[in-house]
Amino acid sequence: MFGSDRMLLESAIGLVDAGARVVVALPSRGPLDQELRTAGAEVVIVPMLVLRKTLLTPRGLPRLFRDTFRGLGAAWRLIGGLRPDVVYVSTIILPQWPLVARLRGTRSISHVHEAEASGSRLVNRILYSPHLASRHTLVNSRFSLETIRSALPALARRSQVIYNGVASPAHPEPPRDRIDDALRVLYVGRLSPRKGPDLVIDAASRLHRSGRDVSVTLLGAVFEGYEWFERDLRAQADASGVSVEFAGFHPDIWPFLAAADVLVVPSRVDEPFGNTAVEGLLALRPVIASDSSGLREAAGGYRSSRLVPAGDAEAIAAALGELADGWDDVIDNAADDRAEATRRHAPSTYRTAVASAVLDPAPPSS
Repeated sequence: MFGSDRMLLESAIGLVDAGARVVVALPSRGPLDQELRTAGAEVVIVPMLVLRKTLLTPRGLPRLFRDTFRGLGAAWRLIGGLRPDVVYVSTIILPQWPLVARLRGTRSISHVHEAEASGSRLVNRILYSPHLASRHTLVNSRFSLETIRSALPALARRSQVIYNGVASPAHPEPPRDRIDDALRVLYVGRLSPRKGPDLVIDAASRLHRSGRDVSVTLLGAVFEGYEWFERDLRAQADASGVSVEFAGFHPDIWPFLAAADVLVVPSRVDEPFGNTAVEGLLALRPVIASDSSGLREAAGGYRSSRLVPAGDAEAIAAALGELADGWDDVIDNAADDRAEATRRHAPSTYRTAVASAVLDPAPPSS
């Protein structure tokens, strides 16, 4: 499950805990389906329009039209049959649900997990516009809010920031007392050019050439169609002189964080937030993240985190060396940083805030 899937699950848990009957409409079966059922939600699988870039191509247009009409009918029937008090729409790429809810006379709440300020303002406006039909909008960071404000000020005026809730083990493995062999660097995320795993290999190779022993673990897999990028990464790893493990996708990242010394989150492009960066801090590990977008909010303000220019492998290498050289400070700061990350992103706080916003029938104050 990706970050927005996990946040939908946390939202559902909060609503169930608040005493609501929660029925979740999904386009297909998968891990999220089972997790939602375990949490006490009901799950129905219905056809729906999920906006993907592939649908906006000449080849994708027939599917776009098909999914649009099928999705409208399915949403109309489901809302009419259930007669819910409120429809909670967990992502902007499901544009039909706020519109159908409005036509059905049902209050809706949209939750925005997507923001790309460097993208086209017109495209952003088109993506955000259907959510003007919702009574209220939740966003996951100030960066997301400002991205919305730039594209569609009317939507921003009815928006509220609720930071993501991020769960973690109660007693994570503490960092090593000293770095007496290779510095263990971890990357967690999709293997894609946008996410920048190649920058981690590049930075590690630079450290290796400077005489520092370092190893890299890449935890993640490619989307279909990006197999070429994994081949390029493997070729880069072979030429780097560094031990690089391709661990693939694993739903449980905590054992990998326990085995790592430093987590690197090197996205080249805007991230609406940075759950992975928060997970690193919660695992008592220092984090190096791109100094941009929502990553700045997720990883900023901690003594053991370092923010570096996006796309700069040399800066990542320098930050890795600095952390290794000051390892005693990393150990001293880890517990305090975990406590602060827990305060900011406790799942219980997130669940309560979302449930309150969704279940409150009063219109939001402007």
